Formats: sequence, structure tokens, C-alpha cells
Amino acid sequence: MINKDLLRDYCSEIGVELDEKALNGFDFYANTLVETNKVMNLTAITEPDEIVVKHFVDSLEFLRFVDIPKGAKIIDVGTGAGFPGLPLLLAREDLKLTLLDSLKKRIDFLESVVCGCGKEAQLIHSRAEDAGQNKVLRETFDFATARAVAPLNVLAEYCLPFVKEGGYFVALKGSEDETEGAKNAVSLLGGRFEDIVSYKLPNGDQRTIVIIKKISQIPTIYPRKPKKITSTPLE
Repeated sequence: MINKDLLRDYCSEIGVELDEKALNGFDFYANTLVETNKVMNLTAITEPDEIVVKHFVDSLEFLRFVDIPKGAKIIDVGTGAGFPGLPLLLAREDLKLTLLDSLKKRIDFLESVVCGCGKEAQLIHSRAEDAGQNKVLRETFDFATARAVAPLNVLAEYCLPFVKEGGYFVALKGSEDETEGAKNAVSLLGGRFEDIVSYKLPNGDQRTIVIIKKISQIPTIYPRKPKKITSTPLE
């Protein structure tokens, strides 16, 4: 379905080398995404070249700006159709990936892609605020990530509870700069801004990646219930 040469070339330009096995995995992912999208709303992006750029390359930019050790534990919070977590696993099969989403149908879709690609990942059907209070998951991951439209201070409350001390929360955002409004929230949640990088996708779309280091344990009251998070976000 996708132009595998196009994906390989774009990824090579950002320092991510994909072998034939990985490329076939991405092709299967794209096919399954488009077919499933006919019966379930997963994405507005279904044109093959746009999937390559706006989903796959966008997700893999993570690897250009973040040094991920071999075997690192990563949780993709509110993963939706699997971005950025599943592309990271297809490119780096050594990673120990957890995909978390509140909708069971999306988890079922992701399971079909993971199995179809011959990969292994932990799939969790749960709301982020509930999972973030689960002792089995809380502060156990090297990295948490999210590619979401929610404001950064809200995303930080959902994601930082999963990150162990010394680990990182990596947010893939649009072009907007939300860091000033999120500084106090990040500090309250045991984090510190490490880096903020703006870049462009091959089609010219502007993106920002925000890297936050977890420097201390998070207070037990976080994450709060979703009504609290949305009605009175941390400032």
C-alpha cells in the first residue's frame, strides 16, 4: 500500500534506518489502519503518502531527538491508533512497549497490528488517570510519550506519573509553544524541562518535541480524576 522507498528515504534523512522487515511491518500497519478505519474512526489521514509523513515519519522523529537505550520501557499514553508508540516498536524491536488507551476497540485494533507484524507489546485498556494510580505501572517506565492535542500541562499530569526518576516524558506537539504555561505544573509533577525542539516534516508541517526529565517522585494525589484535570488544570 505505502511507498516503502519513500518511507525508507525520509527516515534515513532523520537518521532512522529501516530494514525490509520493518518496512513490511509499516506496510501491514498502513493497510490494517485504512481497512479498519472503514468501520471504526481511527484517523482522518488515509492517503498512503500522508500516512507515511504525518503518522510514520512524525512518530519516528522521536528517535532523532531522544536517545533511547536498548531494551528501554516505553508507555504510549492515550495511544489512539498507535502513534507514536507502534512505529517506534517497528523501527526498534528491542523496546519494551506498552500501549494504553481507554477504548477497547482501539486496543483490539492495535493487537491485530502487533500480532500481524510478529511483535510483542503490552496492551492496556484503561483510562490514563486510573492506570497512573496503579502501583504496577506507576513510576516504572523509562519513557512516557503522547502525541495529543491536549495542553502540555494536562498531558504532563496524565503522563509523568508513569515515569520513574531519571526517566523522561516526551510530548509530540504541533507548532504551538505551551512551555511557559506548563512550567509550574511540570515542577509540581516532579519534572524538569530538558529540551524543546522545533522541526518540519518532509511536507513542511511544523512540529515541536518537548522533552521533560523526571527528577523526583510525584505526589500521590496525581493524577487526579479527569473532571478535576480538565476543570482546574495545574498552572
